[in-house]
Amino acid sequence: MTAPVFAPWQQRAYEQAEAALDSGRMGHALLICGPAQLGKRALADRLAHHALGADRDTRAAQLLAAGTHPDFHAIGLEFNKEGTRLRTEIVIEQIRDLSAKLALTPQYGGAQIAIVDPADAINHAACNALLKTLEEPHPGRYLWLISADPARLPATIRSRCQRLELRLPPREEALAWLHAQGHADKAAIEALDAARGHPGLADAWLRDGGMALRREVAGDLAKLAKGDLAVVETAQRWTADEDAALRLRHAADLALAEAGGLTDPVRMRKLAAWFDAANRTRDLLRTTVRADLAVVELLLAWARGRA
Repeated sequence: MTAPVFAPWQQRAYEQAEAALDSGRMGHALLICGPAQLGKRALADRLAHHALGADRDTRAAQLLAAGTHPDFHAIGLEFNKEGTRLRTEIVIEQIRDLSAKLALTPQYGGAQIAIVDPADAINHAACNALLKTLEEPHPGRYLWLISADPARLPATIRSRCQRLELRLPPREEALAWLHAQGHADKAAIEALDAARGHPGLADAWLRDGGMALRREVAGDLAKLAKGDLAVVETAQRWTADEDAALRLRHAADLALAEAGGLTDPVRMRKLAAWFDAANRTRDLLRTTVRADLAVVELLLAWARGRA
């Protein structure tokens, strides 16, 4: 199994975790946190590869690559009973099953690794079950929680975990990494600025059309402000595909960027309020609220604020 090439910020965090593991300073529970798309899961997988001896054991490496290593367990969001969509939560049955596996003797006689990703999706009942596992650790068993939003985890769980945090890198390092991914200088700078210094997000937007979508959103907002676009039709278009949340993220960011260039305090407050409203509307997309109606209200507020 060939190890992935790590970005510099991943490599620094990995070396820190590897040193703690090898010296016996790593506790049984580790919270790997930081912004989404910085490579937390890849880091955890490589650390598991090292902890399970796959660096020197070809058979262990093959089992991990095939997803059949008996001492490696990972849980995440699963499909519902009907198999029609992914659940939005990690449920208690998953945690109980994981805890039962961790209670068994490792089959290879070494470590046993369990990964929960995303840990911030664990529901309340599952958190209580997880807490019991954290309070009753077994030697040689490691439980690694991966989270882009660790504040959503109960303090009782966070307090029982060591913390390994991936942070946004310095700007020059981020730009150098984006160049190494094949992005032109101008495009890399534009995307990194749009992503507020997040190189993983900038890279994703450059690869999957996120930056083009941002320019489309900026054009729509400008036309709405002039009355050149119909609000209802625009809201329906914004929510007609899987990019609705990203459109709202871009819209909120564009409003915030505009506010940052103003001196009029009244206008700045209005844009700040609209920024908050856009983010609340984005959160509503995960509920049963009709997305197009929520976005209609948001875009009407934008148009009226420019009148």
